[in-house]
Amino acid sequence: MITFTTALVLLVLGYVVYGAFVERVFGADASRKTPCYTMADGVDYTPMPTWKVYLIQFLNIAGTGPIFGAILGILYGPAAYLWIVFGCIFGGAVHDYLSGMISLRKNGASLPEVVGDELGAGIRLVMRVFSLILMVLVGTVFVTTPAGLLASMTGDWGVWGSALFWSVVIFVYYVLATLLPIDTLIGRIYPLFGVALLFMAVGVLVGIFTHDGWMPEITSAFESHHPDKNLSIFPMLFITIACGAISGFHATQSPMMARCMKNEKLGRRVFYGAMITEGVVALIWAAAAIKFAGSYEALAELMSPSGKSNPAIVVNAICQDWMGTAGAVLAILGVVAAPVTSGDTAFRCARLIASDFLHYRQDTILRRLIISLPLFVIAAVLMNINFDILWRYFAWFNQTLSIFTFWAVTVWLARKGKTFYVTLFPALFMTAVCTTYILVAPEGFGLSYVLSCAVGGGMAALLLGMFMKWYLQFKKTRV
Repeated sequence: MITFTTALVLLVLGYVVYGAFVERVFGADASRKTPCYTMADGVDYTPMPTWKVYLIQFLNIAGTGPIFGAILGILYGPAAYLWIVFGCIFGGAVHDYLSGMISLRKNGASLPEVVGDELGAGIRLVMRVFSLILMVLVGTVFVTTPAGLLASMTGDWGVWGSALFWSVVIFVYYVLATLLPIDTLIGRIYPLFGVALLFMAVGVLVGIFTHDGWMPEITSAFESHHPDKNLSIFPMLFITIACGAISGFHATQSPMMARCMKNEKLGRRVFYGAMITEGVVALIWAAAAIKFAGSYEALAELMSPSGKSNPAIVVNAICQDWMGTAGAVLAILGVVAAPVTSGDTAFRCARLIASDFLHYRQDTILRRLIISLPLFVIAAVLMNINFDILWRYFAWFNQTLSIFTFWAVTVWLARKGKTFYVTLFPALFMTAVCTTYILVAPEGFGLSYVLSCAVGGGMAALLLGMFMKWYLQFKKTRV
């Protein structure tokens, strides 16, 4: 309990202290007009209250990620606490804040355009294709996953409780959320879902302090406790817990809120603050899962009754046991509404990415439909495919996306003469993590652990050398 409590305090201090430092590094300017005023269109560029922008940003980046990832991650032991705390403060929150603020300075530009401006036209093209595929994949999976969960709860309703029925309902909502102005639908329902998700986390936090059970402490943090002894902390933990620590997906969502934020000085609250909040949620669920189960082996068995991990089982059990009927309702919101609120903005983000690189205005619903229709058709086709295998790669793709963002932000900071070390070190670390993972993982190349780590470290060193060579040349040109 001491480790968990300390971790919570550190996250809050991280926002107050390091968040303020990163804000100074960027140089937020309260007098600069933001895109919601300079490019107002009443659809995507529209000023919104800060509390609403914060809650939408939180739900955009959260979904079930900080819940499910944390439950799976705590199987590795209290090292999960360390990764959530330090990964969030020095990595994820910095990643989200700076990528969001640079987008703000670039009139709400989508991530591929931000990255391409700094890393070149070739990377811009790769990011456009990569991001579109990722967004459609996220949106599609977040139709089938909540539809299946709803069907399991309403199976006795006949055709009205089938997975197909719920898939259609969710898909229709996604179409509306993608096409309508952001404050018409998303701006109205997200605050409700956001409050519900936070309320559920607070209820679980109370349960952690009021229920008996065992919790690991920091003294056992440096060895893997995963029941599968083949899974080591590095790099597996850092891929398993993405949301709540570092997630590349977040930078694709931030431009939507950069187009709605009224003042640059609100950026720390919206971008850095939403990520710290997500870290708190992840920390709570990691602690609750292990305390509720009582051991790593018991937790693994609880979430895998059929041999396939399903963290939703743990969420449902904890909520109902610790919070009764209210907890059951919140569990439904957590495992159903949360993925839906990531899926809808994934499609909306895909529309914005496509319209940005096609330079196609989005001022009428017909223009928005022309861009969105191919995305919806692709998603409808993909819904018929089994995503079990593809989803294994999603976590790696997600974290790899953060590498591009970190390096792009590092270059931007260096060009501006700012303290680029705040993103350089996370860029190096994530480069080593993602390279090592794809080499050692069974779904990757399955190479030896030592060789994979060596190549991962070598890749980080190579990119560091390339960056420093560019930076030294860049400094010479400015003299």
